[in-house]
Amino acid sequence: MKSKSSRKKYTFIDLFAGIGGFHIAFHHLGAKCVFASEWDKHARTTYIHNFSKMEPQLFKSDLFAGDITKVNEKEIPDFDILTGGFPCQAFSQAGHKKGFDDTRGTLFFDIARIIKEKKPAAFFIENVRHLLKHDDGKTFARIKETIEKDLGYSFYWKIVKASDFGLPQHRPRLYMVGFRDKNIPFKFPDPIELKTNMSEIFGGNCSKEIGYTLRLGGRGSGLNDRRNWDTYLVSGKTRKLTPKEGKKMMGFPEEFEFPVSEVQAMRQLGNSVAINAIQAVGEEVIKTLKKYDKRK
Repeated sequence: MKSKSSRKKYTFIDLFAGIGGFHIAFHHLGAKCVFASEWDKHARTTYIHNFSKMEPQLFKSDLFAGDITKVNEKEIPDFDILTGGFPCQAFSQAGHKKGFDDTRGTLFFDIARIIKEKKPAAFFIENVRHLLKHDDGKTFARIKETIEKDLGYSFYWKIVKASDFGLPQHRPRLYMVGFRDKNIPFKFPDPIELKTNMSEIFGGNCSKEIGYTLRLGGRGSGLNDRRNWDTYLVSGKTRKLTPKEGKKMMGFPEEFEFPVSEVQAMRQLGNSVAINAIQAVGEEVIKTLKKYDKRK
């Protein structure tokens, strides 16, 4: 018979949810989403379209919020893991104090206030790698100090590439993980071999094995433009990325649908997270929590 801890179904909240990259990754890991938040109306349309059957209680119980700054943290259901790829605002404009007070007025503050109130077992948040050097490193230092000193959590970080976990784009991102029990050790997973390449993505002979990082600006710049990221040479012909190829590059399942325009779909993909990489790190977070639960 399995122990109670090994049978536990972990719960998570999906903040700054976008189109649900974190949600898909943690769903694959057997975790249950109990609250989500996304303010962009087009991203909300895509999220609802794809998750209303998977997690119907989110939408029936009004647990899919819009603007997170207007959400009362006390009204969020209890959960085990906080997840989210939060936007990086200009922390340097928040003031010159240290720690928790210095994050007020930024969207990171909403993560901090929710952790402070709900005290989840762990968090897993993501941002662009440039956050490390933003404002000469002061922004990252304030985030780290807020989490470690003001909230009392451990703090682990690493720059992780999508290509480290089987997806054919580099897409380096800053992953940050922490636990309420600061004595719990954590190790980010080791990279694996590339599972697919751009030739397989396009179904032809592509000149690049690993593709450009999907992003928002510069779409349609052309093959020879330095800003190009969505045009490739495939079997001697110029091919432009569509949402079909973009989904594969980001690790979204084939059945994932975009009930929005192609322009919006590409923007949403460029704003999303690399699911395979998120899932690999998320798996380590859950494994670590299971070890801790068994020790208690």
